[in-house]
Amino acid sequence: MKKIFAVLFLISALGFKAQYGTINAILDRLEEKKGLNKNLSNVVIDDVKFVLIKDFDDHIERNFIIIKGNLATYVEVFDDKKTGDTSSNVFSGDVVRSKNQILSLRADELEGKKLPLPITKTFLMTQQKKILYLIDINTKERWIEERALNKK
Repeated sequence: MKKIFAVLFLISALGFKAQYGTINAILDRLEEKKGLNKNLSNVVIDDVKFVLIKDFDDHIERNFIIIKGNLATYVEVFDDKKTGDTSSNVFSGDVVRSKNQILSLRADELEGKKLPLPITKTFLMTQQKKILYLIDINTKERWIEERALNKK
């Protein structure tokens, strides 16, 4: 009788471990798809360029953020669809990265001239399939790492 209980207990324990492993693998895949709950403190973002492209009826906006250490350059490029003209604004400033994947950008110069009111952006840094993304906390826009675009 004791042997039957021991065998049944052993079989049920193995079944529970298999189910736990499967559930844990599914949860890991879901977290990877979301890109959240990852520790990205060891990811180096020096010399990384992030891109955001917005297509409107009359123009296309291309925005870039280039990070070099604690300095950042924020570039806005506007392409007019009717005339084909291109104009740009180049902002420079600094960036602060916190321990929990939050990135704060403060651009206080426009092409070398001080701005009375700096441009500030706050991002949540995520990673999906080894590609870095910045999610603007206020607008929910997703900035993608430029090297991911150049692969395709």
